[in-house]
Amino acid sequence: MTRDARFIDIGILDYPGAQAASLHGLTDMFAVANRLCAEQGIVGAPTLRVSHWRLDAKGEVSRIFSSSEPAGRRLDILILPPALGDPIWEAQRTPLLRWLRTHHAKGATATSVCAGAFLLAEAGLLDGRSATTHWSLAEEMQLRFPAITVDADKLIIEDGDVITAGGIMAWVELGLKIIERSMSPAIVLNVARFFLVDAAGREQRFYSAFTPRLTHGDEAILKLQHWLQRHVAKKISLPQMAAQVNLSERTFLRRFQKATGLNPTRYLQSLRLAKARELLELTRHRIDQIAYRVGYEDPGAFAKLFQLQIGLTPSEYRKRFGVGAG
Repeated sequence: MTRDARFIDIGILDYPGAQAASLHGLTDMFAVANRLCAEQGIVGAPTLRVSHWRLDAKGEVSRIFSSSEPAGRRLDILILPPALGDPIWEAQRTPLLRWLRTHHAKGATATSVCAGAFLLAEAGLLDGRSATTHWSLAEEMQLRFPAITVDADKLIIEDGDVITAGGIMAWVELGLKIIERSMSPAIVLNVARFFLVDAAGREQRFYSAFTPRLTHGDEAILKLQHWLQRHVAKKISLPQMAAQVNLSERTFLRRFQKATGLNPTRYLQSLRLAKARELLELTRHRIDQIAYRVGYEDPGAFAKLFQLQIGLTPSEYRKRFGVGAG
C-alpha cells in the first residue's frame, strides 16, 4: 500500500500508564509545526497527521483520534510516550507488542520516551542497538535486556528507524527531532521559540543524580558506605576501606563490586561529584574551595574530572543550575 506523500502519519500509543501530558503535548507541537509551515509559505513540506491508538475491549489496538480526515491508513512514525509506572503488563502486552512489530515491519520509525523504551525492548526492536531511557531505569533495563546497549548519558539516541529519548520530559526533544526529520531545521527553531524551549542538544547526565545501592544485604559493605558518606572529603585509600570492614583487599573488592555495582574508586568519585554538584547548586563558594571540600587538592584536576563525568565544566554547571548564582 502506497502512502500519501502530502502527509507524515504519526501514531501515538496511549497504553495503560502512559503520561497524558506528553501525548497531548506532542499533538500540540506537531499542530504548531503545521501552522508555522503554512504561515511561512514553505512549499512542499508535508503535513504532520497525528493519530492516537489504544487497546480496546476486544484486545485489539485501535485508532481513537486523528488530527485530520481522512485518517492515514499506515503509520510513518510511531511514538511510545513515557510511563509513570512499570510499562509491562503480562495480560496486555501481547497485542501491544504485535502492533509495534507490525507497523515497524511495514516501515514505521519506532520511537520512545523514558520508560516507553521498555515496550520497544520487549518487542525486540532494540536488540543489538544503543538506546536510552530515564537514567533511574537504565540499570533495570540493561539487566532485563542484555542484547541492548543502554546509554543513559544521552537524552536522545537516533538510530535510523528507531529513536529513543531519555527523561520523562524528553518528549520535547523527540518532537523536535521528528519535526526536523519530517520538515526542516528552520521549522524546528521556530517551534522551539514558540514553546520557549531549548532546541540545542542536551545530555541526560546533566540531570542524573548518583543514588547508591543500599539494599544489597551486605552489612559490612553498607557500614563502609555510611562511613564514606561522612568522610567524603578525606584522603581514602583502598587499604583503608578494606580495613574499615576487616576484610582482605581482594575479598573487599569482590564484595564491594557485587553489592554496589561499582569499584570502590569509582564509587568514591561518584560520591564526591554528587557533593560537588550540591555545593555548586546551593552555595557561592569558589570552585577551588568546592574542590577541596569534596576531597580534591588540585582544582584543575577536579574541573577536568567534573566535565568528563557530568558533561559541563563546574562554572557551566553552576550557571545552568545554581540557585545561588548571581
